Amino acid sequence: MPTRLLLLLCLTGLVFAKKPPDVDCYVVHMEYVHCSWNKQGTPEVNYTFHGWFGSAPWRECTTYLSENGTITGCNHLYQNINDRFGSFYTILKNGSDESKMKHELRYKVKLYPPTNLTVKLGSDSNLWFYWNQSHSGCVESEVRYRINNKTWNSDPVSTGIQYYCINLPSDSSLYEVQVRSKFGRDCAESQIWSEWSQPVAWGANNSTDKSKPKDSSMSAWTPVMYVLGALTLILMVMMLLHYERVRIRLMPVVLTPKFNQEWISGSDNPKPFYPDYTERVCPVRDYTLVSQSSSDSSDCSTSSVTTDQTDCSIPMPLDGSDLSTSCSSSTSTVSVSSEGPEKVSV
Repeated sequence: MPTRLLLLLCLTGLVFAKKPPDVDCYVVHMEYVHCSWNKQGTPEVNYTFHGWFGSAPWRECTTYLSENGTITGCNHLYQNINDRFGSFYTILKNGSDESKMKHELRYKVKLYPPTNLTVKLGSDSNLWFYWNQSHSGCVESEVRYRINNKTWNSDPVSTGIQYYCINLPSDSSLYEVQVRSKFGRDCAESQIWSEWSQPVAWGANNSTDKSKPKDSSMSAWTPVMYVLGALTLILMVMMLLHYERVRIRLMPVVLTPKFNQEWISGSDNPKPFYPDYTERVCPVRDYTLVSQSSSDSSDCSTSSVTTDQTDCSIPMPLDGSDLSTSCSSSTSTVSVSSEGPEKVSV
């Protein structure tokens, strides 16, 4: 009877004995393999971990990870870096209980979070974010941002690109950005994203904004630039006015005469030019010496002697008609006494 009871207790213990937990492994930044066995909770006992690549000899973990005094994981360093994408084998053991597993790590690579995330307000008034990733050639990224602590918005970034742009941000809003990375399709696309980078912020009510000091310094210089611009404009106007005065003084304005277009058009029969005013004609007479006999033949000068040299009482007609009359000839005679030596005739 006691033998049967002991055998029953042994069988019951085997039935209710706990199997070692499953081990989950992935490559960390191409440097080492991280394995853990606490997905289902912290184990009740400490297990011994062994791991190896391919046909290499297995070896125990040298860097255990613990939680509340209980071993929960191991960082397994590479013996040969060329084996990092090969099959990886693990044994988790506690006394006589052990669990052996095979892991394919080619698609399970976790990178470090991007570093040096910075923000800058560009000359195009757009908000630019930049970051660094050591494996940039085959890495694709994802950016998430939120405005005024609202819901996160995510955008993918193409392979090899390490910057992101937010168009025309508002100065009165607060922008917060984070980035994470993973290997892209060009290099055996990984299934695991890196952790999110440290957030960087820009905008209103933000003491950690790296671009704020620059913006504040620029705002301090803005009034000075405005004053200098106004002084320069005033100086240019004064110089222009002074130059105009000198030019007018040295180079007076010359009036351009206006011509009759019909008169200067070069036609075959140009119209004659007529004055628009009336002027008295003052004919000038020339006096010549004539004989006594010649003076007797004149009809109008025998009865009287004319002494006037000019006659300005005759108006000049506009139509250019003959100005002479029967008694106003172009010649006149002056009779003198016999004592005079001679006569003068005009």
